[in-house]
Amino acid sequence: MENQEKYQAEHVEHKKGAPIVMIVSTIILTLGLIALVVLYYNQKSKMVEMEQVLTEEKDSLANELRMMMYGYDTLKTSNDTLNAEIQRERTRIQKLLEVNASNAQLIRKYKAEISTMRDIMKSYIVQIDSLNTRNQILTAENVEIKQQMTVVQETNVELEKAKEELTSKVTVASVIQAKDVVAVALNKKRKETDELRNLDKVRVCFTLRENPIAAAGNKVVYLRVVRPDQLVITPSPDNLFEVKGEQLIFSANRAVDYANTDIEMCIFLDNTGDFIPGTYNVELYLDSEKIGTGAFTLKGRG
Repeated sequence: MENQEKYQAEHVEHKKGAPIVMIVSTIILTLGLIALVVLYYNQKSKMVEMEQVLTEEKDSLANELRMMMYGYDTLKTSNDTLNAEIQRERTRIQKLLEVNASNAQLIRKYKAEISTMRDIMKSYIVQIDSLNTRNQILTAENVEIKQQMTVVQETNVELEKAKEELTSKVTVASVIQAKDVVAVALNKKRKETDELRNLDKVRVCFTLRENPIAAAGNKVVYLRVVRPDQLVITPSPDNLFEVKGEQLIFSANRAVDYANTDIEMCIFLDNTGDFIPGTYNVELYLDSEKIGTGAFTLKGRG
C-alpha cells in the first residue's frame, strides 16, 4: 500500500515536470531560430552591400577604360611602330570592356590591368610629345634651311646677274671702236669727187681707238659699202664674214696688227660698176662687232 502511494506520487511529479521541459526546449529552439534568421538577414545585407560595391567599382573601372580608349583615340603620331603599339593597347582595352567581372578576384585583376595600361599610356604620351617636339624642331630647322637656301639662291641669281652684267660690260668695253670715220669718193687722180661719172675708188679712213683691255694681235677690219637701195657693193659674192652667227657680205677688208694703241688706217674699194647716184652708208666691223659708220654721196649718172 505504501509502495503504491509512492508510485502515484512520483507519477504525478513526472507529469508536472514534462511541460516545463517542453516549454524550455521550445523557448531555446525559438531563440535559436530567431538568431539564425537575424544572422541570415545580416549576411544577406552584407552580400547585397558587397555586390553593390563591386558593381560600382566595376562601373567605375569600365568608365576609366572608356576614358583611356578616348585618350588613345586622341593620340596622333606619324610613327608607324608607335601607331601599331597604340592599336594593340586599344584592342586590349576593348577586350577588358567585354569582360563581365562579377567577383572581387576579377575586379582586382581588372584594376591591375588598368593600372598597367595607364602607365603604358603615359609612356606613349611622353614618346609622342618627344616626337612632336623633335618634329617641330626639325620643321623649324627645315624652314630655316629652306630660307637659307632661298637666300643663297637669290644671292646666286644676283651674283649670276652681276656676272652677266659685268661680262657684258667687259665685252662692250673690250670692243675696239673706230673714230673719225671719213668716207669719200676718189677720181683717177686720187682727188675727192662727188660725181658718179668720175668715180674710181672709194676710200674709207678711220682710227682704231686705243683699248687697254682689248686682245692685242692680228685683226681684220671689214668694210661694207651699202647702196641707197640697201644692196652691198662687193667685187665677189664669196666675200663673206660672220657677225654673231650670221654670214654677211663685205666690200673690202684689211689686216692690221693691233697693239692696244690708236692706229690710223684706210680701206679702199675699186669701182665695180655697181654704183648708182645717192647717199651711201659705210660700216666697219672688227671681231664680229660693228665698230664705226660713215657716209658719202654720189651725184649724176653712172
